[in-house]
Amino acid sequence: MSKLRTEKVRLGYDDTVVIDGLTVAVPGGRITSVVGPNGCGKSTLLRSLARLMKPRGGAIYLDGDAISNLPTREVARRLGILPQNPAAPEGLTVGELAAQGRYPHQGWLRQWSREDERAVEKALETTGVLEFADRPFDTLSGGQRQRAWISMALAQETETLLLDEPTTFLDMAHQIEALQLLYRLNRDEGRTILMVLHDLNNAARYSHHVVALSRGRVFDAGPPTEVVTPRLLRNVFGVEADVVPDPRTGLPLCVPYGLSADSGDGDPGRPAGDRAAARGFGS
Repeated sequence: MSKLRTEKVRLGYDDTVVIDGLTVAVPGGRITSVVGPNGCGKSTLLRSLARLMKPRGGAIYLDGDAISNLPTREVARRLGILPQNPAAPEGLTVGELAAQGRYPHQGWLRQWSREDERAVEKALETTGVLEFADRPFDTLSGGQRQRAWISMALAQETETLLLDEPTTFLDMAHQIEALQLLYRLNRDEGRTILMVLHDLNNAARYSHHVVALSRGRVFDAGPPTEVVTPRLLRNVFGVEADVVPDPRTGLPLCVPYGLSADSGDGDPGRPAGDRAAARGFGS
């Protein structure tokens, strides 16, 4: 069953249409990664799914309900969103940041409760930042900050998490740390996770479902073994690549060796392999 679904959705900014007539489904209880080149509409799609952006046409459904008809607080109880490059107020501690995730559960008369305390503590513990609860957020490393942000989303206790490029600006070790955390959240708690990723190899390794966007439309969608192919690399990313089984997981592993003939590298008449060799990437 799809957790989130769009039907012929149209999205844009000012006079620019970024996505036109997009229909896509996010499977419940799975990890879905949205991939594609810069400017193809990945972050725009995520913003619309989180109801941070109103579609110009079409509809978005959450658990079968039209998301436009749901109260804002109800959406926040069901969807957790971690945008790209979020900013925390200066001086905020890690614990205070996580506590902001309880906002959707507060009301006019409802005060901070033991239930809220437990939710925040569990979120901090799950993300491995409980020991930093009293530390100012701005003293943390990049990887620790990302885990702290995820703890805020977890404190919302939503079934679905949306993350826009959660590995941006992280080194390789911290990228793996963040993605393994999300993988465990799905495996152990059954959370539905939708994330925008730039790295196709990470998308293939950590996702059950991949949606590839190109120029605001779905180029392909399905399991990584069916979507991550040389055809995808060539037609969507303008890259020639071998896609081989990962020796540890058997999942697709992309090994780029050059730009495709129509990628505008200055010599479209030369075969991609020859151009790669000329640049020192092949023999």
